[in-house]
Amino acid sequence: MTAFVDVRDLSVDFRTRNGTVHAVRHVSFTLEKGHTLGIVGESGSGKSVTSYSLLRILDKAGVIAGGGISCDGVDIAHASERTMRDIRGREISMIFQNPRAALDPIRKVGHQIEDVLRQHVQADRSNAREKAIAALRAVRIANPEERYHSYPFELSGGMCQRIVIALALACRPQLLIADEPTTGLDVTTQKAVMDLVAELTRERGMAMILITHDLGLAAAYCDHLIVMKDGEVVESAPALELFRQPRHAYTKKLLRATPRGSATVRDLLPEDAAPALPPAPAPRTERTPLLVVESLVKEYPNKARQGVFRAVDGISFTVGRGESVGLVGESGCGKSTTSAMVMRLLDPTSGAIRFDGVDVGAIPAAEFARSPARGRLQMVFQDATDSLNPRFTARRAIADPLLRLGAPGGGAPLSRVALDARVEELAALCGLPAHLLDRFPHQLSGGQKARVGIARAIAVSPDLLVLDEPTAALDVSVQAVVLNLLVDLKETLGMSYLFVSHDLAVVRLLCERVIVMKSGRIVEEGACDEVLNAPRNDYTRALIAAIPHPPL
Repeated sequence: MTAFVDVRDLSVDFRTRNGTVHAVRHVSFTLEKGHTLGIVGESGSGKSVTSYSLLRILDKAGVIAGGGISCDGVDIAHASERTMRDIRGREISMIFQNPRAALDPIRKVGHQIEDVLRQHVQADRSNAREKAIAALRAVRIANPEERYHSYPFELSGGMCQRIVIALALACRPQLLIADEPTTGLDVTTQKAVMDLVAELTRERGMAMILITHDLGLAAAYCDHLIVMKDGEVVESAPALELFRQPRHAYTKKLLRATPRGSATVRDLLPEDAAPALPPAPAPRTERTPLLVVESLVKEYPNKARQGVFRAVDGISFTVGRGESVGLVGESGCGKSTTSAMVMRLLDPTSGAIRFDGVDVGAIPAAEFARSPARGRLQMVFQDATDSLNPRFTARRAIADPLLRLGAPGGGAPLSRVALDARVEELAALCGLPAHLLDRFPHQLSGGQKARVGIARAIAVSPDLLVLDEPTAALDVSVQAVVLNLLVDLKETLGMSYLFVSHDLAVVRLLCERVIVMKSGRIVEEGACDEVLNAPRNDYTRALIAAIPHPPL
């Protein structure tokens, strides 16, 4: 019996100024309808390039250099562009890793879904709106009739991810390629969406390829897994067998780096790396407040209801000196809005934000860039791609705060030699190889861009670092390094962290206290171990129950 998807000896090359890059080498796998194949591996391992080859959407520098791709009997590698236009979206659909880049920023999301439906003759003018709203409702978007009229910039990262999933499922494809489909989603929405996709895969007899760095997700939803490293498949096995009896050293490294029940942040590192690091310090119970937020409110006009929408509804909390505080909750609960106000990127409607005794909330966001406190308050943004200037190399991006704000501690401007040395030191701390420093963002993988963002944020040694989903785009082995780096930096530099995340397993590793938000309000707060081990609120219990756990 011929497999629905048959990839044989696939090789993909990219032509660059410095010669040919062999991104994918001799990759082979098959996939039947009704089954899910998981592809796991580090950023830059060739996972996404393999999936792009199935849709023939490689950029101009990329070429299928060898091997074959067959999907439902169609020779994808040699099909005409006209044939591929018919196939894309209707027969093979893809959920892209970066949802904002996949959406048209100047069209309402409902209209974008209508475009896909009408392009593939799945709807006409009379019923396109109804079907678009149904597609939004299918991926558990609240108030889909209102969201139909929203633009991407009006939605959170998690909401944009759900819009992209709705687009991908709208035409009922036979093969769904999901490239990190739940990166921006909280655990409850992640479970709801993945359960939905898995259910549709079974009901419609679809095949799915799930590309992920989340091994818990792979264990829960994949029948078979392949592990990629440096463009090659290093291990292939049924999912349960791979977790219970990994054969390749790289697979074992990935499994060790996956957050799990009783593991500490040091346990995630390879055995030969962990002893070289100092032991994690014991948590301190009393700390001098560095950040004090009181009765914070942020309102937006609600055009649909001719009123206001409260994104943040009267919350209060503190972050002590040298303390890590986690801020968790569903997409759209107000986490990112809160962090943007703390960073003084947004003005609050009311309430106070006191940083080291100064009411920085009273300083207009437009003027805060010139405040002496700017260098003491830095942020790692959720979307690593959009937060980087596309015209800056990685070196220039990391150097930017040093050029604008000066050396840490308000010292004299750095010389060119000292600046380069500082940038290379920061890159090394964040696991970014020196040879990547002269590349532009579009030449870096998602994980590499995330590391540039972290290196840029710590360049001026801030007192408070706001981290908005900083490890969401990272594979588990790099996440382990970054989390240990953040622990070490906090203790070495005395920084405080406000860690905004939907990943409760990561919050448990990094934070001493956790704040749980829902619908703009705080529903539970306390010591991390207490809240996660014995939650009092039903919503917190639902978040914890939705965390996927690999069988380790």
